[in-house]
Amino acid sequence: MLGFILRRLLNYSVMLFAATTLAYFLASSFLNPRSNYLQMRPQPPEASIDLSLDLANVNDKVPVVERYFVWLERVVLHWDWGVSPQGEPVNAAVAYRALVSARLVLVATLLAVVIGVSIGVAAAIRQYRMFDRVSNVISVFFLVCPTFVLALLLVLGGIQFNDWVGSRWFYVTGLGEGGFVDYLQHIALPTLTLTLVGYVGYHLTQRSYLLDTINADYVRTARAKGLPKNLAIRRHALRTSLIPTAMGVVWSLTSVITGSVFVETIFAIDGAGKYFIDALTKNDINGSVAIAAMGGFATCAGLLLADVVVALLDPRIRVS
Repeated sequence: MLGFILRRLLNYSVMLFAATTLAYFLASSFLNPRSNYLQMRPQPPEASIDLSLDLANVNDKVPVVERYFVWLERVVLHWDWGVSPQGEPVNAAVAYRALVSARLVLVATLLAVVIGVSIGVAAAIRQYRMFDRVSNVISVFFLVCPTFVLALLLVLGGIQFNDWVGSRWFYVTGLGEGGFVDYLQHIALPTLTLTLVGYVGYHLTQRSYLLDTINADYVRTARAKGLPKNLAIRRHALRTSLIPTAMGVVWSLTSVITGSVFVETIFAIDGAGKYFIDALTKNDINGSVAIAAMGGFATCAGLLLADVVVALLDPRIRVS
């Protein structure tokens, strides 16, 4: 198992390095930090603009390959992701906003996985019964409902609920800084939004995967030996059907770092998703690459975790 993990870790490290390098060259090609200064009125002197761009290592007068190796050396040797064209350190900005997004998204992701898988399993066991039909209708509604529409509906619902009870139970902006209860009041609606959006995929896919394995030969053999249906499903069919679900969880881990742009924007949460959009808007090459790299790191970490989980769920992978 250790050799398996080390090989995977090496592969993902190479992939992450290649993806981050590509992100740097793409950002350098499409973003133009100089335009930030050219739009100022009065316009700063060109020498002043060049000095500011040189300090951020984003001066387009310097060859991009030369800038890349300067940037790479700072990242590898000092873990310094540079500064924005305005001089804001990227390390501090990304670290703070990634923590904000993690606080928001991690809870919602865990809830979505638990709720979605549980409903999917229950619906598969009760195929075409009332629970299955009702849960499918509800999930399809949340599937077709855009995230920003659902977020706005919950904002309006939270405001109406506050007016109805005559006190403020839910806040619709920020994450709060006034203690645990205040934090719960702020995070409730954005967490509910992400949970409702996220659980649908786990419900529908887990239901399909489990239905595919319920009638497998090894499940029928277990039932023929006298094992009750529910127990045979939990011990044999469920374990196999969780393998593709575990891979699905991987792709949601990226949002733990990069956040959710729509939710963070609507609820005025200064997270990594909103920062990424702001970085692109402000032609911040270093900030954009840092967020892309952090998202890639989260994805690779999720892939490695999924490999371990799949190996534990499927003994054939360990043998191979």
